[in-house]
Amino acid sequence: MNFSPQLIALGEYLAGEFDNQEQAIGEPIWYVHLRLWQRLINLFTEDSITLFAEQANIVNLDKPYRQRIMRLRQGSNDTSLEVQYYMPQDPDALRGAGNNPALLNTLTSEQLDLLPGCILTVTQETLAGDRYKFTATPLPETRCSFTYLGNSINVSLGFEATATEFHSYDKGIDPATGNATWGAIMGPYRYTKRNQYSIT
Repeated sequence: MNFSPQLIALGEYLAGEFDNQEQAIGEPIWYVHLRLWQRLINLFTEDSITLFAEQANIVNLDKPYRQRIMRLRQGSNDTSLEVQYYMPQDPDALRGAGNNPALLNTLTSEQLDLLPGCILTVTQETLAGDRYKFTATPLPETRCSFTYLGNSINVSLGFEATATEFHSYDKGIDPATGNATWGAIMGPYRYTKRNQYSIT
């Protein structure tokens, strides 16, 4: 399938190694210094660009967490894009794959759980020089919730991406109170791309 230039650009912008060093130094009370990896995986290639993502505290790079799969594809019309999230059935088997992508070589779609409410619609704004700014927001009336290790998890998802920066609005939501409990509580985690990964 021929992907649109916008879908290819979104994949390229998201693929890479990132950290939020400047933010963590400037606002250490609110933001932990994190490393984020987002790597291409060879799944759903008939209609999608699919990425594996995980992150780690910079002082515990050997203990990455929050493994997830992001499937990028065309939306319901020619100009829109969407991101569908999946969860690995065995996150421990993929732990460290951000820095060791060989761990992803045997991953199959049967080893993933679709997260039906965890879907974002992506709009793009054209910047100078054929560059874009992508903004991903939840669909109306959807809720990203799933069970992990026997616990019910609610997450509010969202991001903005340019060629050099990735801003994550992801945060955990307490199902009883509706309050954010972790993540981008005081605003987005502002990551800078340190390494570009190939999506071909």
